[in-house]
Amino acid sequence: MTYLAFNTTDARTLLYLVAAIIFIFGLKMLTKVPTAKRGNLVSAVGMLVATLITFSYLTNFTWYGLIGAIVAMLVGTFIGVRMATRVEMTQMPEMVALFNGFGGIASLLVAAGDFFIRYGNASTAFKHEDHAARLAEAMNWNALLTTGLAILVGGVTFTGSVVAFAKLSGKWPKLVPDQPVQFHGQKFLIAVMLIASLALCVLMAMVSTPAYALAPVILIAVIALALGILLVIGIGGADMPVVISLLNSYSGIAAAFAGFVLNNTVLIVTGSLVGASGLILTNIMCKAMNRSLLNVLFGGVGAPGSGGSGATAIQGEAKAASAEDAAIVLEAAQSLVVVPGYGMAVAQAQHAVKELADILSKKGCEVTYAIHPVAGRMPGHMNVLLAEAGVPYEQLLDLDDSNTTLAQADVALVIGANDVTNPAARHDQNSPIYGMPILDVDKARTVFVIKRSLNPGFAGIQNELYFTENTRMLFGDAKKMVTALNDELDQM
Repeated sequence: MTYLAFNTTDARTLLYLVAAIIFIFGLKMLTKVPTAKRGNLVSAVGMLVATLITFSYLTNFTWYGLIGAIVAMLVGTFIGVRMATRVEMTQMPEMVALFNGFGGIASLLVAAGDFFIRYGNASTAFKHEDHAARLAEAMNWNALLTTGLAILVGGVTFTGSVVAFAKLSGKWPKLVPDQPVQFHGQKFLIAVMLIASLALCVLMAMVSTPAYALAPVILIAVIALALGILLVIGIGGADMPVVISLLNSYSGIAAAFAGFVLNNTVLIVTGSLVGASGLILTNIMCKAMNRSLLNVLFGGVGAPGSGGSGATAIQGEAKAASAEDAAIVLEAAQSLVVVPGYGMAVAQAQHAVKELADILSKKGCEVTYAIHPVAGRMPGHMNVLLAEAGVPYEQLLDLDDSNTTLAQADVALVIGANDVTNPAARHDQNSPIYGMPILDVDKARTVFVIKRSLNPGFAGIQNELYFTENTRMLFGDAKKMVTALNDELDQM
């Protein structure tokens, strides 16, 4: 009689499969706002399972290994909880960018560390009789190729994410400005560096002696770190939602390559999931702007002189209004569509906006929110802020439903949104945003725009909406202006 053998390795493999399935279910839940919070928790459980299994490999259940694993988990948990509780929701884009970078540098270090372990084993093999066999194992071309690719993608992800973090935070405007930084020959240099790094990856897989692979490893790492800076420094703030989703995809791809290096199934599966979902989201963001990914990466939208030079000159004058004027119109409105943008995030006005909606709802006004896919600085930025303020998910409208509702709305209240509401995208073929799907705010009966000034948005062009007959400008800080509206409405 034959018995099925089931050992520790089989148990670990099975648990890795369970962790991968948990990740898949968690990712599925993240696709819908009502289940996103639960999906995040489910994914965290999957990560805990995968981490515990990995530590069992590394420690082999020795007492000193277990202590080290527990300490590492406690330190990581402390850092994660501290960051999550201290970071404001308005700072979420830069935190997401930073986390993408952590994933990239982790993959780079894992792949490089595995290479040096293999190289060290091959070096000591000269002292043993099984030199040829050990050297052949160390110089496996599959492992070397994926090592190079993991280092390449991980390095690009790390420095690219750090640059994105600096652009989003705005703390070092002179060192890392929000606008695209481009110079003559930049695209050519990027192409040369990319081709050179890929060639080095192939070279690594072809060498027959470990020492010959050491120089390519170091060169790939250096080129990758520099390439990440060059790729992201030339992209402006308007394209940050695409950049963040793309870097998220890079981090997943790097993790998948690291999984092939380590022959780790769960790392391959989860890395592939993150990489694929990030690419899908990147494609959605590009479609929302009616632009190709290459144009986002190298178009330099928002750079000085790149925006409004070809746009048609706007005729007319913007008309200002006071909070009292706007409150009178809002008090009589039967329907209001709130259009949030990055200005709402900067002013942290989401709670005041929710209070305004509650006041008007009590007066019989139907309040909804028009959300553009690329509004803010990361995918779903406005959804996250409004959810934090307690806005019901049912009141959040996507682009198509928003435009249907706007065409029938009594009032549209634009809070810090700019390029995504510019009517020039529909008719001005000279405009850099021509063809981009926008929110048809100008079709509402009355439009109020809360903005500090008439300065152009990220695309560098003036917004035609501000000069239409049915638009009134409420100049000032978004939070203060919405609070003033609330005070006026409370007195009516």
